[in-house]
Amino acid sequence: MSFFESLLVLVAAAVLLLQVSRRIKAPYPTMLAAAGVCLALVPGAPAISIEPHTALALFLAPALVDAAFDFPVSDVRRLWRPLFALVVVAVLLSAGAVAWLGVAMAGLPIAAALALGAIVAPPDAAAATAVLSSVRMPRGSIAVLKGESLLNDASALLLFSAALAFQAQGQIDQGLAIKLGLAAPGGIILGIVIAYVLRAISPMVSGTLGGNVFEFVTAFGSWMIAERLGVSPVLCLVAFAMTFARTAALRTPPRVRIHSFAVWTSAVFLLNVVAFLLMGLQARTIVAGMDRERLMQAMGFAAVVVVCLIIVRMVWVQLYLILARRFASLRGGYPAISLRNGVLVGWCGMRGLVTLATAFALPGNFPQRDLVVLTAFAVVLATLVVQGLTLAPLVRLLGLDREDALGDELVRLRADLAGAALAALDGKAGEAVDHWRYRFAAVPTGVPPATGPLEARRAIGLKAIRRQRLRLEELRVSGGVGADAFLILQEELDFEEVSISREDERQIEES
Repeated sequence: MSFFESLLVLVAAAVLLLQVSRRIKAPYPTMLAAAGVCLALVPGAPAISIEPHTALALFLAPALVDAAFDFPVSDVRRLWRPLFALVVVAVLLSAGAVAWLGVAMAGLPIAAALALGAIVAPPDAAAATAVLSSVRMPRGSIAVLKGESLLNDASALLLFSAALAFQAQGQIDQGLAIKLGLAAPGGIILGIVIAYVLRAISPMVSGTLGGNVFEFVTAFGSWMIAERLGVSPVLCLVAFAMTFARTAALRTPPRVRIHSFAVWTSAVFLLNVVAFLLMGLQARTIVAGMDRERLMQAMGFAAVVVVCLIIVRMVWVQLYLILARRFASLRGGYPAISLRNGVLVGWCGMRGLVTLATAFALPGNFPQRDLVVLTAFAVVLATLVVQGLTLAPLVRLLGLDREDALGDELVRLRADLAGAALAALDGKAGEAVDHWRYRFAAVPTGVPPATGPLEARRAIGLKAIRRQRLRLEELRVSGGVGADAFLILQEELDFEEVSISREDERQIEES
């Protein structure tokens, strides 16, 4: 089969697997990665490979922009202490522990062992976002984990670059040290500059299909520009998305935002699906060049690395929380996080695309490259399967699925917004004003009962809209409405129905 035919078959198989994962309530990255491994072992299975640097840009750039756009700068300021503990300290501890194992058990040179540690240290943004969306978790824990997944790739990739340079040159000279030191701030500055440039350009293409395409061009282009300049592409994209999002809410027309969100959600989801499936398919490539004895030794070493990574992360998170409970400065004066939440955060260490792509990016003459790549793949697969499948049961076991206060927050804020709208109508009179005053006054100020005035108004509204749809369809069949007018009226009814639907009816499931 051609590349396109193979990819089409894989995507079709992924759709079926997504339905299975939804019904058994398993995170889809886990299901797809495991299925990819099984498929790779079937004789005659398609062999699809992708250049590592291309894979990082293709799969990681949109996921970072999509996640960072919804992650406010205020959360980074508020959570910078726990984020630093995970993004920097946890990555360094994990990389150091794995490097020690590489030297002690596998006989790797120090630089090569440190490169291995950098490869397997960071939890993955795409994996974390995909798995977190499939379970109900405390919102504070989700904010920390999403922030970590956005930023930790930068620290790990910088460490990886330093280790490769040290392995190749035997030392890190002054020029390389300066380059590595400027990579993080340079990436942030570049991202902010790109955001301001895009802010000036975006009104010219806003509201067009070309505008949606330009958003993806900007994401991929920013990554490539950052790579060419030698700065952190991860921090560049995160800074770009956060900066642009600060003013996008008021500048973007609602219809454009709804359309853009739909396009990005679908595109990022498709890329995630393909990425996790392709990761599993690499199994045959990884083990093909090893004899049985070498493979067993490598698998034993990989198993030790997996256990080491899980233990180091769990221990460090609990140690940090214990210290933070004693020293308020470590948590910024915010309430101490429970140790149960710490267990959950520690267990959310799924690795993914970044780990595998950086492993494949190793030069061909890298010491014991086959061992390093196999270890990276084992870490990705083990964390996705073991931690991914047990995450939801762990949340329930710890009793943390009852700590989600999103519903109460929504009720409180809706009442607040309705009050602001009513204040804008003070002193005004007339039929139109009375219509809107009644509508805003109907916003509940407390949690509505399952059956009550709000449900009654919703049921009546949906029934009326349903009758409008039937009448519009009658007009379409009889030729009483033109094609363009039909589409516009249908869209108006869609928006009206969405506006009065329950929250759970507005969401599109990932699988």
